[in-house]
Amino acid sequence: MSLTSWAELVASGLITGGIYALVAMGLNLQYGLMRIMNISHGEFLMLGAFLTWSAHTLWDISPLLLMPLAFIALFALGVVVHALCFKRLAARAPNVDVFEARSLMVGFGLMFLVQNTALLIWGGDLRGYEYLADPVQIAGMRFTENKLVLFGVALALSAALIALLKLTLLGKAVRALMQSPTGAQLVGINTRRLHPMMFGIGLGLSGVAGALLSMTYEISPSMGEPYTVTALIVITLGGFGSLAGSLAGGLLLGVVEALGMHFSSPSLKMLLSYAVFIGVLIWRPNGLFSKK
Repeated sequence: MSLTSWAELVASGLITGGIYALVAMGLNLQYGLMRIMNISHGEFLMLGAFLTWSAHTLWDISPLLLMPLAFIALFALGVVVHALCFKRLAARAPNVDVFEARSLMVGFGLMFLVQNTALLIWGGDLRGYEYLADPVQIAGMRFTENKLVLFGVALALSAALIALLKLTLLGKAVRALMQSPTGAQLVGINTRRLHPMMFGIGLGLSGVAGALLSMTYEISPSMGEPYTVTALIVITLGGFGSLAGSLAGGLLLGVVEALGMHFSSPSLKMLLSYAVFIGVLIWRPNGLFSKK
């Protein structure tokens, strides 16, 4: 392989990893802050994809303009879901371990509910449309415009969220809750406002990820579950509660998958991901980018 071919292969992996990171950061935010293992996270990504597809095909609105709307719609839905499901669980659970187990079961219920609702509304067929599908050549490497947009938006949003948590007063409150929920409440941090807001932001990010995927790949009501699994692998790579680790882990997993599929077979994609997942759990159970 030439140097250009190697660079194109790695760049393709980084593009895929960008969307992995965006999905994982939303899920990591929910678990790191509230201990909600939202196994239905990918189904809300699917909702964002179908809402974008519907609006684009019905009214010919640019998916780029629909991304903020997808974020707002999924953010609002996230606030409602948190209020109806997870807020009540947190109030009634005797301890964190029981809450995590119960929230996991609720997540499974939400996964089937959202997936079957999408099947009723849109059917089970694959959907798609062409948008910014022209090839672009950069330093001898060829990519479609929509994949470059996908990578740019995913990277920008990931960096913006990390900066929000690092540089703002809101971010300090979130990080304090992640480190010590009891201590954060003792110094006056309002969890009643912060929890639904962060849960909504997590689902909002999944909505944007779905909008990006809809203009790049075909979509279906069953597309969400693999992204949830991938997000869990990315979080394991980067460390639970670390958004910067999720970004690095997502990009790394994308590159590993691209290289592995090139030298083996595309059908082994998930096998490669699970192999990385098991290896990290054995070697560095706290994540590759954790300080411990």
